[in-house]
Amino acid sequence: MTAPFWKTKTLAEMSVGEWESLCDGCGRCCLNKLEDEDTGAFLYTRAACQLLDLDKCQCTDYKNRQKRVSDCVALTPKNVGELGWLPESCAYRRIHEGRGLAWWHPLVSGSSETVREAGISVAGEVYGEKGISVDELLDHLWKLPKARRKTR
Repeated sequence: MTAPFWKTKTLAEMSVGEWESLCDGCGRCCLNKLEDEDTGAFLYTRAACQLLDLDKCQCTDYKNRQKRVSDCVALTPKNVGELGWLPESCAYRRIHEGRGLAWWHPLVSGSSETVREAGISVAGEVYGEKGISVDELLDHLWKLPKARRKTR
């Protein structure tokens, strides 16, 4: 039996399909974030990108997202390590850091529902950011929950 691609390939070696399959659909990277000027820490908010489908946690216009949202960042194997705002739970970050995929990741569990079961998905927890100013984001700060333990 051969090992799964995420255990044998670097991010740069992955095909487009393999790369895209690493996204677990949690929606955390689509939340508006603020950087603490004193500590450099990133603070997440409950305000999500206007293109995020709040139920499915998928971009409603993935192909054109960077044209429509000026500060949308496309993840690449080259920039993953430089994006300090990527959540600790992010598969791209985990692979880059050599931590592997979590138990709840669909490629490991075989089900997209485990992302919700683990409490990683932002579905039902966030709202669209349209009309919220940067100053107002301070009123929407949110500490991302840690993953729940495996229940199966």
